[in-house]
Amino acid sequence: MGMIQLKRAYDPAARSDGRRVLVERLWPRGIRKADFVLDEWLKDVAPSTELRKWFGHDPERWAEFRNRYFAELKSSPALDAVRVLLAWATKGTLTLVFSSHDLERNSAVALKAYLERGARPSRARSPK
Repeated sequence: MGMIQLKRAYDPAARSDGRRVLVERLWPRGIRKADFVLDEWLKDVAPSTELRKWFGHDPERWAEFRNRYFAELKSSPALDAVRVLLAWATKGTLTLVFSSHDLERNSAVALKAYLERGARPSRARSPK
Protein backbone atom coordinates (compact mmCIF):
# COMPACT_ATOMS: atom_id res chain seq x y z
CA MET A 1 0.00 0.00 0.00
CA GLY A 2 1.17 3.54 -0.71
CA MET A 3 1.45 6.24 1.90
CA ILE A 4 -1.65 7.72 3.53
CA GLN A 5 -1.17 11.15 5.00
CA LEU A 6 -3.30 13.83 6.62
CA LYS A 7 -3.47 17.53 5.84
CA ARG A 8 -5.66 20.37 7.02
CA ALA A 9 -7.71 22.03 4.31
CA TYR A 10 -6.17 25.37 5.30
CA ASP A 11 -2.60 24.24 4.66
CA PRO A 12 -1.18 24.76 1.16
CA ALA A 13 -1.27 21.86 -1.28
CA ALA A 14 2.05 20.27 -2.24
CA ARG A 15 3.17 18.00 -5.06
CA SER A 16 3.98 15.35 -2.47
CA ASP A 17 0.29 15.18 -1.50
CA GLY A 18 -0.52 12.78 -4.31
CA ARG A 19 -4.30 12.35 -4.58
CA ARG A 20 -6.03 14.88 -2.31
CA VAL A 21 -9.43 13.80 -0.98
CA LEU A 22 -11.69 15.85 1.27
CA VAL A 23 -13.14 13.34 3.75
CA GLU A 24 -15.71 15.51 5.49
CA ARG A 25 -19.44 15.92 5.05
CA LEU A 26 -19.25 19.72 5.27
CA TRP A 27 -17.23 22.05 3.06
CA PRO A 28 -14.41 23.78 5.01
CA ARG A 29 -15.39 27.27 6.14
CA GLY A 30 -13.77 30.18 4.38
CA ILE A 31 -12.39 28.20 1.44
CA ARG A 32 -13.62 28.97 -2.05
CA LYS A 33 -14.10 25.91 -4.23
CA ALA A 34 -12.28 27.61 -7.08
CA ASP A 35 -9.19 28.12 -4.89
CA PHE A 36 -9.08 24.67 -3.31
CA VAL A 37 -6.68 22.08 -4.74
CA LEU A 38 -8.65 18.86 -4.47
CA ASP A 39 -9.05 15.68 -6.52
CA GLU A 40 -12.19 14.33 -4.85
CA TRP A 41 -14.72 15.06 -2.15
CA LEU A 42 -15.97 11.81 -0.59
CA LYS A 43 -18.78 12.86 1.74
CA ASP A 44 -19.93 9.26 2.20
CA VAL A 45 -16.79 8.28 4.11
CA ALA A 46 -17.35 11.02 6.70
CA PRO A 47 -19.11 10.23 9.99
CA SER A 48 -22.86 10.63 9.98
CA THR A 49 -24.20 14.00 11.05
CA GLU A 50 -25.60 12.40 14.19
CA LEU A 51 -22.24 10.87 15.15
CA ARG A 52 -20.34 14.07 14.37
CA LYS A 53 -22.68 16.12 16.55
CA TRP A 54 -22.59 13.54 19.36
CA PHE A 55 -18.78 13.57 19.39
CA GLY A 56 -18.48 17.35 19.34
CA HIS A 57 -14.68 16.98 19.51
CA ASP A 58 -14.96 15.99 23.17
CA PRO A 59 -11.66 14.23 24.03
CA GLU A 60 -13.46 12.02 26.54
CA ARG A 61 -15.65 10.64 23.74
CA TRP A 62 -12.75 9.93 21.35
CA ALA A 63 -12.47 6.16 21.94
CA GLU A 64 -16.23 5.63 21.63
CA PHE A 65 -16.36 7.92 18.59
CA ARG A 66 -13.77 5.74 16.85
CA ASN A 67 -15.73 2.57 17.64
CA ARG A 68 -18.97 4.03 16.32
CA TYR A 69 -17.29 5.54 13.27
CA PHE A 70 -15.56 2.27 12.38
CA ALA A 71 -18.95 0.55 12.57
CA GLU A 72 -20.37 3.14 10.15
CA LEU A 73 -17.48 2.57 7.75
CA LYS A 74 -18.48 -1.09 7.39
CA SER A 75 -21.86 -0.31 5.84
CA SER A 76 -23.02 1.37 2.64
CA PRO A 77 -22.50 3.99 1.36
CA ALA A 78 -19.33 4.45 3.47
CA LEU A 79 -18.13 0.97 2.54
CA ASP A 80 -18.02 1.91 -1.14
CA ALA A 81 -16.02 5.05 -0.33
CA VAL A 82 -13.59 3.00 1.81
CA ARG A 83 -13.03 0.68 -1.15
CA VAL A 84 -12.25 3.67 -3.38
CA LEU A 85 -9.77 5.08 -0.85
CA LEU A 86 -8.05 1.71 -0.45
CA ALA A 87 -7.72 1.40 -4.23
CA TRP A 88 -6.20 4.87 -4.50
CA ALA A 89 -3.85 4.18 -1.58
CA THR A 90 -2.43 1.14 -3.38
CA LYS A 91 -1.51 3.32 -6.36
CA GLY A 92 0.49 5.97 -4.53
CA THR A 93 0.24 8.72 -1.96
CA LEU A 94 -3.23 9.50 -0.66
CA THR A 95 -3.83 12.66 1.35
CA LEU A 96 -6.94 12.79 3.51
CA VAL A 97 -7.93 16.44 3.76
CA PHE A 98 -9.86 17.70 6.80
CA SER A 99 -10.70 21.02 8.46
CA SER A 100 -10.78 20.21 12.18
CA HIS A 101 -8.68 22.34 14.52
CA ASP A 102 -7.89 19.28 16.65
CA LEU A 103 -5.04 17.55 14.84
CA GLU A 104 -5.08 14.42 17.03
CA ARG A 105 -8.77 13.60 17.47
CA ASN A 106 -10.80 14.03 14.31
CA SER A 107 -12.52 11.80 11.80
CA ALA A 108 -9.64 11.94 9.30
CA VAL A 109 -7.21 10.65 11.95
CA ALA A 110 -9.62 7.82 12.73
CA LEU A 111 -10.16 7.06 9.04
CA LYS A 112 -6.41 6.92 8.40
CA ALA A 113 -6.00 4.43 11.25
CA TYR A 114 -8.89 2.37 9.90
CA LEU A 115 -7.39 2.24 6.40
CA GLU A 116 -3.86 1.51 7.59
CA ARG A 117 -4.84 -1.27 9.93
CA GLY A 118 -5.92 -3.18 6.89
CA ALA A 119 -9.57 -2.41 6.44
CA ARG A 120 -10.57 -5.06 4.01
CA PRO A 121 -14.16 -4.55 2.99
CA SER A 122 -15.76 -7.87 2.23
CA ARG A 123 -16.09 -8.60 -1.43
CA ALA A 124 -19.27 -9.96 -2.84
CA ARG A 125 -18.81 -13.53 -3.92
CA SER A 126 -19.58 -14.31 -7.49
CA PRO A 127 -22.29 -16.91 -8.02
CA LYS A 128 -21.10 -20.36 -9.10
